Amino acid sequence: MHYKIINKKKKIATMMADLLGYLLWLPVNIFKKNTPLTGIKEILVIRTAYIGDVVMTLPVLKPLRELYPDARITFLTSFAARDIFLNNPYVDDVLAYDAFWFYPKASKEGIGDYLKFLKILRSKRYDMVIESRADIRDILLLTYLCRGRYRVSYNVGGGGYLLTHVVPYREIKHKVDYHLDMVKHLGGNIGKVEWGISLTAEEKVAVKALLGEVGILPADLLVGIHPGGRKGLKCWAAAKFAETADRLISEYGAKIIFTGSPQETGLIADIIQKMENHKQAVNSAGKANLRIISGLISRLDLFICNDSAPIHIASAMKTPTVAIFGPSKSRETGPYGNIHRVVEKGFPCRFSCDEDVCLQNNFNVCMEAIQVEDVLAAAREVLNETNGRVKYHGI
Repeated sequence: MHYKIINKKKKIATMMADLLGYLLWLPVNIFKKNTPLTGIKEILVIRTAYIGDVVMTLPVLKPLRELYPDARITFLTSFAARDIFLNNPYVDDVLAYDAFWFYPKASKEGIGDYLKFLKILRSKRYDMVIESRADIRDILLLTYLCRGRYRVSYNVGGGGYLLTHVVPYREIKHKVDYHLDMVKHLGGNIGKVEWGISLTAEEKVAVKALLGEVGILPADLLVGIHPGGRKGLKCWAAAKFAETADRLISEYGAKIIFTGSPQETGLIADIIQKMENHKQAVNSAGKANLRIISGLISRLDLFICNDSAPIHIASAMKTPTVAIFGPSKSRETGPYGNIHRVVEKGFPCRFSCDEDVCLQNNFNVCMEAIQVEDVLAAAREVLNETNGRVKYHGI
């Protein structure tokens, strides 16, 4: 069996859990058949962690809706990601739960909150549950225990014995395609990828107001920079972001808008302080919610970021992107579909890195090796390809 788990301790724990699980469920599974999917009226799609991964799951909703036009589709996600589904034409309902196995700090009463949520989940009747992460914890604690009639996922993260339909896994691919293959396995047709992030009229006005508030004019060449991220090992140096911003201002006369969470306000303030042309840069961290940030990204001529959730929002909003990759794997989580360049160095350790702990003598060398000129060269290529003027027409 192939396990798509890099962390050795997690992989061993999953293998041991699987061994016990297969033995316990053997009397049931020995007679189990891969029965045809019929009578699908209620569908639950699960992706509880993390925002970027949730965004990369969005493209499954349109072909799933087309495959089951009469079914009601519910998406189970985290509280932080739930607003991304507002105004999405392909989903009927959204449930939010911060799973304690992914978000241990989200709740002081993790087990108690889980049991309360599970009671709510079990009160509903789903004909089919699609667990899109292929994680034994989600499969056991949510997919199986919610009593869905059909349970669909990959068997690359453990828990396959709890599924009624296992999606074949054949090769490493982008996570968007990884998710879409689930719908293909069910018989769906995958055409043009649609993400379903659609701002309301009021939200579009709010985006324009935010840009006006920070002094951005429609004629400005607008470059967005997102210097933060959930994992420190995947973040490029603040001083290099500052120099990159200065160079784009001097070469293109660009206006720079930094994006980030409220917790990243200080990081961005430090970067702007390091800039020579700091008057041409603004800090929007913490000034907008996830949907307004999505609209803001759609207005950019160029977006520069680490491997973090905004990469995938930029893909959804068709914004030209330069993505900086260190320990993570751009083949799986790089920009998807939009005009883009990936800046990364060929360190073999990247492919066995769990992105949490660097074991190299030269700490975080995969990110340290990326120079300002590398990112600028990629930015110039993207701006030349777009002639410096690409706008998303959703705003």
